[in-house]
Amino acid sequence: MTGNEIKMPVKVTPFDHQRRAFQFVLWLFGMTDGRVRSTGAALLMQMGTGKSLVGIAICGYLYLMKKIRRVLVVCPLSICGVWQEEFAKFANFPVQLVILNGAAAKKRQQIESLQDDGTLQVIVVNYESSWRLLPELQKYDADVIIADEGHKLKEGRTSQSKGMHKLGDKARYRLLLTGTPVANRELDIFSQYRFVNSDIFGKSFIPFRNRYFYMGGYEQHEAIFKKSMTGEFLEKLHSIAFRVTKDECLDLPEVTEEIRTVDLELAAAKLYAQIEEESWAEMKESEVTAANVLTRILRLSQITGGFLNDDDGNVNAVSKAKLEALSDIIDGAVAAGEKLVIMARFRAELDAIQQMVEKKRLSYGVVRGGISDRAEQVSRFQNDPDCMIFIGQIQAAGMGLTLTAANTMVFYSCDYSMSNFDQAKSRIHRAGQKNNCLYIYLVVRNSIDGKVLKALRDKQNLAKMLVDDYRAGRQPFK
Repeated sequence: MTGNEIKMPVKVTPFDHQRRAFQFVLWLFGMTDGRVRSTGAALLMQMGTGKSLVGIAICGYLYLMKKIRRVLVVCPLSICGVWQEEFAKFANFPVQLVILNGAAAKKRQQIESLQDDGTLQVIVVNYESSWRLLPELQKYDADVIIADEGHKLKEGRTSQSKGMHKLGDKARYRLLLTGTPVANRELDIFSQYRFVNSDIFGKSFIPFRNRYFYMGGYEQHEAIFKKSMTGEFLEKLHSIAFRVTKDECLDLPEVTEEIRTVDLELAAAKLYAQIEEESWAEMKESEVTAANVLTRILRLSQITGGFLNDDDGNVNAVSKAKLEALSDIIDGAVAAGEKLVIMARFRAELDAIQQMVEKKRLSYGVVRGGISDRAEQVSRFQNDPDCMIFIGQIQAAGMGLTLTAANTMVFYSCDYSMSNFDQAKSRIHRAGQKNNCLYIYLVVRNSIDGKVLKALRDKQNLAKMLVDDYRAGRQPFK
């Protein structure tokens, strides 16, 4: 790459690897020397290295240079809110952003409601909706299309992949964002690169397969990569890709935290509002003490996790929002060959998480109430390369365990103990850990989750915080 470094139009100081990724893409796009090498780029940046900031900065620069006016971000449903928050946090340029949600008619209305007021227009939509709204999105005519968690496009015959290929063919620029080391899954490359730059591996799957694979296995149905083609394949792959792992990011802090905001389904949101109103009314009629407040918020915490105990002790499933968000995280980690630790509080949550992991046919370790072979569970996770997931109940798995085979931990839910929280985090961030650690928190929007997490991270007394909120006339449950 040549030319002077271009400043990233973001509100924060970027890390060195983010600046290098930004410069690389602008070099591909011909922004540094006028020579266009590609109008698509792949940011193969491992989870936790900040690839969305790079994508936002690229869009911002192109907008400020009057090259683009409209951006389309396509991502898993659980990440839509993350893009909204990160544009608000990082973009140092005017943005008009909308997340398409609700019924199809509402989504079409949202697209049509965007005003051409000189700001950068950004539409965020999930993959499942994108192909169903293909005519409307084609009419929107995005200048830049970002495929986040781009490994979702690995199967080229699906409707969502075909839709992304059609959208990509019209866009002036395309970005593929994924932490997956796609070179280890050579067949999956075709669909992803068909979107980001069809000149690299072509537009037709059969010639691609015939060049880089031979058919073998049972009845000659298995595509086996030709080792003799490794050099050419990797050269093409990396010609438009910027690859970085957490290990290579020496500028990253030892610990990074990320909040994934989750929206409850309509019925679950109504249930939460009902229980919240009842709790508020009960507090007004009784003495407001720390114990009373914590008792009231227990049911609200259950709802955000997806389950609610009724008066008879029965557990009722009320939401899948967090489970679906967790499913996306698991898929991304496994696709990237990364182990993952998941922490949760309630038994019903742990049961549902285990069932989901089993349905994905993933090997896992678990430590929770009722598990007697703790050492064996931990040893399998630490030493068996096929054991990708560890599921822990915060109280049971928060002490005495070493889980350094993973450097990413997801808090599906939290209890109210600062001690338990700190102990749980220390399972991966401890002696023996060679990599930077990432903590992901699943937080339901406008719920008690946010208050709980704030108290834990700020080392404040949660009950006192909520009592103070109540006495000051503030809503303690949001």
